[in-house]
Formats: sequence, structure tokens, C-alpha cells
Amino acid sequence: MEKALIEQLGDELYEALSHQRTLSPFTDRYDDITIDDAYHISLRMVARRVEAGEKIIGKKIGVTSKVVQDMLGVNQPDFGFLTDKMHYPNGAAIPVAGNLIAPRAEGEIAFRLKKALVGPGVTEADVLEATECVMPCFEIVDSRIQDWQIKIQDTVADNASCGVFTIGESEVDPKTLDLPNLQMKVYKNGALLSEGMGSAVQGNPLTAVAWLANTLGQFGITFDAGDLILSGSLVPLENVGPGDEMKLELEGVGSCEVSFV
Repeated sequence: MEKALIEQLGDELYEALSHQRTLSPFTDRYDDITIDDAYHISLRMVARRVEAGEKIIGKKIGVTSKVVQDMLGVNQPDFGFLTDKMHYPNGAAIPVAGNLIAPRAEGEIAFRLKKALVGPGVTEADVLEATECVMPCFEIVDSRIQDWQIKIQDTVADNASCGVFTIGESEVDPKTLDLPNLQMKVYKNGALLSEGMGSAVQGNPLTAVAWLANTLGQFGITFDAGDLILSGSLVPLENVGPGDEMKLELEGVGSCEVSFV
């Protein structure tokens, strides 16, 4: 794609984000759009957010489990950036109107790094060594693409369908945990909704984070000390709206809660 078209599409996404409206899928409009094109569109969108005063505080990987890939009709993970404006404290009441379009909640394991990681060549052992702690997390994904009719290029362009996120208050050294066998229970409005394990995320959350470091490394993007990394959902996505309350319990780590108004 020409630079001017990439910037135009990034600007369209930024305006859609700013005004909570949707766009027709880019993959319907441009049948030759590549993942590389989509990533550069997302960079334009994120640059507009930074120009407006937001600060990048981490990265995310999404669509890591087969369950979520099947739900969204994509066949590989996506990736994007986190900003400070996306972050809500544990237990927050997140407004939907004027803030989100079609939110869906995911239960995840978040990583906080204590040292940089630069791909390619990052291994699971490198990720473990670079991680200060892991935390329970809800990511609330959202899409600026109409009716979630996304292919992988659409979600990558849309900054991996990032919405907002909240992180639980407990912080645990991952070296003390068996990450693939960690169990998660997710509750909606007090009732058990779903259960999952760390292995749902590419077999091991460490594998997912290493994949993300190596994938972004191809674009010259590094993981930096202090970064938050969201490693992907352990459970199916759940539609949420005003009045809903979500809670997750991550075995051996802690809990995370969020509600919607």
C-alpha cells in the first residue's frame, strides 16, 4: 500500500475510535491488504493517540487460543500497543457509552518486565528471566470494524482490537508457577461463566510472549523494562454491557474484577 493510503486508513480508525463508530472491513475494501500493511496502519492510529496525549505503556498479543480464533474467524494471533488511557484500576466501573462500541471481556495473564527483550531470537527462558511478575487481568477488547467482521489484517490494523484493560492487585514471580497448568475461573454477574488453563495460550503464556517479542522485533519494536504485556485469553470472549460485573480467579496468583456502567 502507498504511504498516503496507509495514513488515511489509520486516520479513519482513529476517528472511529474517537467517536465510537465503526468502519467496513478493510479486507472487503482492499483485497490485497497484507499484515505488514495492517501493522503500519495501526502505527498511524497509535501515533494519533500519542499525539493526543496518550503514553504507550506496553504491548498485547491476542487471538492466541483456537477457541477465540474460531469465534472471530481468524487463524493466527494479532498484536498491538497498550496506552495509559486504556488502563483502569482493579474493581473499576468502566463506562460503555461514549467509550466503547461492542466490548468483550477476556481473562488473561499479564506480565510486567524488569528488563528489555529484543526479538528476533527471544525464547521462553528469556521471557521468564526478563519478567518481574505476572498478574491476573481482564482485557476488554473492542472493534472499530463493523459487527466484529474481522480477518487478521482488520484486527491488526485496528491495534489488535484493543479496548481497555484492568489488572488485579496481586503480583507473583512466574518462576514459582507452572504457567501452562494455571487454572482460571471467570464469573459473570456472580455465576461461573467459563474455565481455562494457561496452556490455552499457544500451549504456554511464555511462548505467546516470546512470539510477540519476535514478531514485533521484525518491525524494530522492542519490549522495554517496565512494559506490561498481555499474553492472550485463557477463556472464550464474553459480550459485556452496562450492568454487568466480571470477576476472575487465577489459581496461585489472585483475582481481578471489573464492572460496566
